[in-house]
Amino acid sequence: MRIFFSAGEPSGDQHAARLIQELQSRCPGLIAEGFGGPHMQAAGCELHFELTELAVMGFLRVLPLVAKFRQLVRNAEAHFRSNPPDAVVLVNFPGFNWWIARAAKKCGIPVHFYLPPQLWGWAPWRIRRVRKWIDHVICTLPFEYDWYKSRGVQATWVGHPFFDQVAEKQLEGATMRRLSPDRMTRCTVAVLPGSRNHEIEKNWPVMLEIIKRVSRTVPTVRWIVGNYRPEQLARCRDMQIAANVSAPLEYFIDSTSEVIESSDCCFMVSGSISLELLARRTPGIVLYRVPSIGRFMARFLMNCRFITLPNLIADQEVMPEFISNGDPQADIRKITELLTEWVSKPDVILAQKEKLARLAGHATAIGATARTAELLLRLIPAANFRNSEVPGMILPFRQDAA
Repeated sequence: MRIFFSAGEPSGDQHAARLIQELQSRCPGLIAEGFGGPHMQAAGCELHFELTELAVMGFLRVLPLVAKFRQLVRNAEAHFRSNPPDAVVLVNFPGFNWWIARAAKKCGIPVHFYLPPQLWGWAPWRIRRVRKWIDHVICTLPFEYDWYKSRGVQATWVGHPFFDQVAEKQLEGATMRRLSPDRMTRCTVAVLPGSRNHEIEKNWPVMLEIIKRVSRTVPTVRWIVGNYRPEQLARCRDMQIAANVSAPLEYFIDSTSEVIESSDCCFMVSGSISLELLARRTPGIVLYRVPSIGRFMARFLMNCRFITLPNLIADQEVMPEFISNGDPQADIRKITELLTEWVSKPDVILAQKEKLARLAGHATAIGATARTAELLLRLIPAANFRNSEVPGMILPFRQDAA
């Protein structure tokens, strides 16, 4: 059996890699191929192109890459015609993956969407694309399943794979020792400036200004910064120097879990990493800088109150979020006041932790990756032919009738 994967986000690369490993453990002859990143390649996926190098958000950032994306779609369609896989599994990255889905369906190949597009939040009329090009939506959030099911889409809720990663993650001992607080630290704040280069460019200068202001009021705060790549760490340090921020920031590469676990609270750029904060019961304040045109378009496209996943799950603001555009001074003042209160008053952070603990419960249940692998082995025709019964089946939380 061969499955073609397409994952364009760094987090999607990680989730797809874990899914590939789960599938191969159940179906040893399985061949994984497609577009993705280094984690998928390490898991044994034959990469046709490292798509995570092109991970961008926003209309203006996508424009220069349109020609490259179109060429990749043409390459994929040619591959589907000459050597069709048994199924295509899309992982997030909907702007590009819609076209992969379309190419696969033209060739008669079943398409499954894992970590599907958040249509319930943005431009819900795109559900027509799902009905036309997607055979099954593999949902990671309970309300997401309800939304798709109510619109006549074949769907299954399996849980979110982030919680598998958190539960199985072995925190690195040496890093945790480096992160252990000293006696002079009043509060430790994890700072997560984002996984994409453009997120750092837009958000980090604002975050630095807030850090500088909070440190003036509460100089004993310890700031620990989690970067994904060495070049991003270097860029953050250069920007700190250029902004003349003397607060002692400690930088760590590829140690996000350790940074979150060692902190009292977090100051972060919006992203799926907010689910790890929920799993670890770490309170967070969320910032996301958008261009003015993006803010203007969001008024017409956005169909929900929040962008942060724990807030969406709870349908209330359990993590304060600030979607900022234009002059950031008003947001800088608001976040500075809020973060200063958090680091000055332990009881405020404790109340936030209790709020997250009440939300976590069933929402953070583990086993999503295993459920997804077993579901795919039931859905893919080649797998059904060879495995009419999959041993050790873990039933999904909720599933449409076949």
